[in-house]
Amino acid sequence: MDWGDIKIFLAVARAGSLGGAARLTGQSQPTMGRRLKVLEREVGHALFQRGPDGFVLTTEGAAVLSHSERMEEEALAFERQLAGQDRQLEGLIRVSSSDWFGAHILTPIFAEFVQRHPQVTVELITDARLFSLARREADLVFRIRPFEEADVVQRKATHVDYRVYRAQGSSIPVTGDGEGVALITLDAAFQDFPDSKWLRKRLPEARIAFGSNSRDAQARMCAAGIGLAVLPAPLGDAFPGLEAVDLGEAPPGRDVWVGFHRDLRRLGRLRALVDITLEKLAA
Repeated sequence: MDWGDIKIFLAVARAGSLGGAARLTGQSQPTMGRRLKVLEREVGHALFQRGPDGFVLTTEGAAVLSHSERMEEEALAFERQLAGQDRQLEGLIRVSSSDWFGAHILTPIFAEFVQRHPQVTVELITDARLFSLARREADLVFRIRPFEEADVVQRKATHVDYRVYRAQGSSIPVTGDGEGVALITLDAAFQDFPDSKWLRKRLPEARIAFGSNSRDAQARMCAAGIGLAVLPAPLGDAFPGLEAVDLGEAPPGRDVWVGFHRDLRRLGRLRALVDITLEKLAA
């Protein structure tokens, strides 16, 4: 069997569709379908049931999946082991973080880094989902929860304070239980985040006027005078048209953690990027 076909099989199993798998792998949908059929001919079994709800593993497909994941694990370990021996400051580093942290905190640091090391390419991916370090979806990940994976080298990168903001010159009241006040907050999928819970508890009678998983979108709506928003202080303090307000207590801040797979601990360009980032964050 071709290892490339196995990788396509894994992508389809994880995405549940050819279109989703094509986006994961960067290949075209017809190519994905053709190579999947080749694999099924080689193993002599249908690996998926095709239906209106997408691709569902057959019994044989589920058996192939467990073996394929072990093959992938070994292949990726081999890849990481070789990459970890590269001490040259050249090549690609893929970094994952939240949107606002990547745009407002990491990008200025990375700009200085690539000026110092022009042979290194930094690829920054801002996404709400957690990228896998073991599968090398990213080489370096910044996130607001500690890593639970055993093979991850991690440390707390920084602590971020949060504040309540409104549009400059706004007459939005900042006392009472929030009656008549509009709120700008995270969308429904992130309502259990500490800042969202704090804001609803602090102003229980306020209504939610706008929700988004984008902190930049929240800041723009706040600056437009739509309502109060809890934002990371590095974003809110620098955003034009916003002013911080005091509701009697500060919203909860968040720690930011950085991690990479232990197999990459000797990768020169990765260590150099980690060092300058932590140095700047501590300044």
